[in-house]
Amino acid sequence: MKDIQKLFPSMDGNSLQKEELLSYIDLLLSKIDELKDPDKLTLGAMPTYTDDYYHTLIDKAGIPQQGVSMEDVLHELLNSIEGHRYVNRNYVANAAPLPNIASILGNLVMVLVNGNNLWDVEGPAAASAEIKITSMLSKLIGYDESRSAGYTTWGGQGAVFNSLRLAISRYSPSSNQSGIPNNLYCFCSELSHYSLFKSVEATGIGVENLIRVKVNHDHSINLTDLEEKMNEVINKGGIPLYILATMGTTDTFGIDDLEGIKELSEQLEQIHGIHPIYIHADSAMGGMYTFFNDYDFINNPLNFEDEVLLVLNKYQEKFKHINLADSLVFDFHKLGQTPYTTSLFLIKNRDYLKYVDLDEEETPYVGNRGYGSYHTNYTLECSRMGSSLTIYSSLLAFGITGYQELLANYIRVNLAFRKKLKEEIETVAITNEVSPITTFRFYPERPKWTEELNGLLTIEEMLEINDYNSEFAEVLGLERETIYFGNTSKQCLVEAINSNKRVSIYAQKFFTISPYSTVEEVDRYVQFIKTHLNIFQRTRKIENVLK
Repeated sequence: MKDIQKLFPSMDGNSLQKEELLSYIDLLLSKIDELKDPDKLTLGAMPTYTDDYYHTLIDKAGIPQQGVSMEDVLHELLNSIEGHRYVNRNYVANAAPLPNIASILGNLVMVLVNGNNLWDVEGPAAASAEIKITSMLSKLIGYDESRSAGYTTWGGQGAVFNSLRLAISRYSPSSNQSGIPNNLYCFCSELSHYSLFKSVEATGIGVENLIRVKVNHDHSINLTDLEEKMNEVINKGGIPLYILATMGTTDTFGIDDLEGIKELSEQLEQIHGIHPIYIHADSAMGGMYTFFNDYDFINNPLNFEDEVLLVLNKYQEKFKHINLADSLVFDFHKLGQTPYTTSLFLIKNRDYLKYVDLDEEETPYVGNRGYGSYHTNYTLECSRMGSSLTIYSSLLAFGITGYQELLANYIRVNLAFRKKLKEEIETVAITNEVSPITTFRFYPERPKWTEELNGLLTIEEMLEINDYNSEFAEVLGLERETIYFGNTSKQCLVEAINSNKRVSIYAQKFFTISPYSTVEEVDRYVQFIKTHLNIFQRTRKIENVLK
C-alpha cells in the first residue's frame, strides 16, 4: 500500500508530500503559461478535427494495466489542453469566463477538503460558505436574509428546474405522492432560455403547456400578450402556475419588466380567485448587475463616463425590482468570472422548501442524526459540490466596487465597439440595445434592420439576409484561433410582410467576458471583421459570376 499512498495528499502534513504536490501544480502552471500567446485564443496549436478524430480517440483509449508515473499523467493532461480556447482579450463569443484568482483558490480548497455539501458533518466549510453567500446576496438584492434560503446548483438550468419543482409542490403539496395535476401552465418570453422547455418536459407538465409570449423591440416580454395568453388559459380551466421573467436574455440581454409581471399576476389572482402565481427571475445572465442596485448615480463615486452611467442607471431601474420574484439565480460562472459550475439558487421564502423536503426516514444516514444541523434534503443532488466556497472567495476579493468596475467595463467596451463598427462598415446594423452583448447584422448592400423590425420585408428577403450572415459567420469561425466572435440563429422573431409566419433573425455576437478586453482592443476587433468581410464579399461575387 505504500506506493498507493503516494498517490494521495499526506495524512500528517509532512513537507515532503506537500512539496511534491506543489511541484506538480507548479509544473502544470508553467507549461500552461508556455502555451499562452496574447495574440491567439488557443493554448498551443489547435488539433486537426478530421471526420474520424473522435473515433480515433475511442479506439486508442484504454485503462493501463499498471498505473503510469505522475510525470506521464501530467504529460497526458497537457496534451489534452493543446488547442483549448483560453479566455483572453480575443474571446468575444459568449459567457465563458476567465476565472479570477480568488475563485481558483476557493475551488482548490473545495477540492482539497472534498466535502459533500449535502450535510455540514460531511462538508462544514461549504455549508458555512453557502449560508454566508445566501445572506450576502439576499441583502444585496433586497430579500430578508432571515427568511430567504439558497443553495448552489447546476447553473441557471438547475435554478429553473428547482424553482418549477417548488412551484408545483407549493400549488399541489400532494403532487410529490400522487403526481402533478394535468392542467398546469407555464409562461415565458419567446426569447427566454430553453431551460424552461427542458424543465416542463422533465417535470411532466409537458411542452404543450409551455406558453411562449411575444417580446417588445427591446427584447423584453410583452405584458399585453402575456395577459391575453394567461386569460386564455384561465378561461379554458387551466392553472397559470409559473412565469419565467428573463433578466438578461442569452443573445441580446433583454430584461423583462418584473414589476409589471408581478402587478399583472396579482391582478389576475384577485380577479379570478386563483392560487398565487410563482415568478422565477432567470437572472443567470444579468444577475450580477444587481451590484448596482444601491449605486449613487448622482455623485458617481467610481467616476463612470456619462454614457456608461446612463446604461447602468437604466439597469438599476429594472434590477431593483428583482426582489419581487419568488426566486432567482446568480450564475457566477458567467459575468462573475468564476469556474464552472458556480451558481446560487436563491429563494425568497425558505418555507417553500418544506414542500420538497424529504422525511427523515427517507434519508437514514443524514437527516435523522442527532448531530449536524444543516442537511439539504430538499436538493435534487445527494452528492453536492461545495462551489459556495468559490463564490465566497470571489465576493470577498472583489467586493461590491470591484464587481461594479468590472461590469461597467463590459458596457464601456461595447459602446466603443458599436461606434467603431458603424464608422468602419456601412452595411452593418446594431440589432439590440446597449448591454454587455452587442448583436449586429450584415447586409449585402445597405442595412435594412428598421424595415425588418417593423415587418416591411418579405420572408424571402429576410431568409436571404440570414443566409448571408450565416455564411459570414462560418468565415469568421474558421479563424477562431485568432479572435472568436459569437453568433446566434435566433436573436429575435420578426413579422414578414407576406406571411403570417414570424422569421427568426440571424446575427453576429460580440460578448466581452474578459478583463483584458478593453477599449484599446476595439479597433483590432473591428479591423478583423472588416478584413474578413471584404474577403467574403469578393469571394461571393466571384461565386455568383461563376454560377
